[in-house]
Amino acid sequence: MTTEELQERIAATSGWITSVKEEMGRVLVGQESLVDRLIIGLLCNGHILLEGVPGLAKTLAVKALSGSLEASFARFQFTPDLLPADLLGTMVYNPQEAKFSPKLGPIFNNLILADEINRAPAKVQSALLEAMQEKQVTLADTTYRLPEPFLVLATQNPIDQEGTYQLPEAQLDRFLLKVSVGYPSKEEELIVLDRMANSAPVYRTKNVATPQQVAESRSHVNQIYIDPAVREYIVDLIRATRFPAKIDAGLKHLIRSGASPRGTINLALTARARAFSAGRAFVTPQDVKDMVHDVLRHRILLTYEAEAEEVTTDQILDRVMAKVPVP
Repeated sequence: MTTEELQERIAATSGWITSVKEEMGRVLVGQESLVDRLIIGLLCNGHILLEGVPGLAKTLAVKALSGSLEASFARFQFTPDLLPADLLGTMVYNPQEAKFSPKLGPIFNNLILADEINRAPAKVQSALLEAMQEKQVTLADTTYRLPEPFLVLATQNPIDQEGTYQLPEAQLDRFLLKVSVGYPSKEEELIVLDRMANSAPVYRTKNVATPQQVAESRSHVNQIYIDPAVREYIVDLIRATRFPAKIDAGLKHLIRSGASPRGTINLALTARARAFSAGRAFVTPQDVKDMVHDVLRHRILLTYEAEAEEVTTDQILDRVMAKVPVP
């Protein structure tokens, strides 16, 4: 397929993105970056972790997205007493037949909202690992495939708040993106006040897209062209997080561990999805730069020295991008 043909197909198949954004805009004020990242997660078939203080419409955004798609949806409110069986299901004994039979849990839905995921203990969080990575659940000696598409959209409060547990690195790495959700602007908050400060605010969205449309778009995302110079730029960014002293001596004592090859793969994939959302059949360096923070902020481990100096991962990524030459 030529670039021109792919460009035409992208224009013909990406219309649902605008429809979903408009429908979500009926209940969600602002948060354009958050909505874009949710769409990119759909296009890449990757899980998303949303982090921010309570009340920033993280849960509302996920519910609005699920309501815009013709897909099954389940919401988990994670609590310290939650058990893995509450999510995955369990084996139930049938005394009439004298045998165990599976009772599948609510995780067998297309979109899963794991609300305040860091309020559950590590045992529950680790129970999601197989589902998130392999798209399957094992009960007793039988493995059950999860429906397609299957996405985990998790929210968490900052880990320095009371009653939260830090997610293990192995689970963090399963998330395609970690999106930091900030406060709205003054103008946006005035709109929120006018729209939501009543006893019956509008929270529901209607179906405007189907999983089939999303699947067709994914096939086009995989065909978007990445120039060899942009591919090398992606690898250079990732390697700079592993060997920071080569580009900036001041970073040597701030990064304990850099991004893995999964970060390389996901950065390229999300850059393709970013290009698709913009209606382009090729990736630009700006597409890569737009996705660096969301793809890598949870894949870089900081040293105690960085934490003592209150240096954030985003600040380190800014310094890395400033040093790595852009093609």
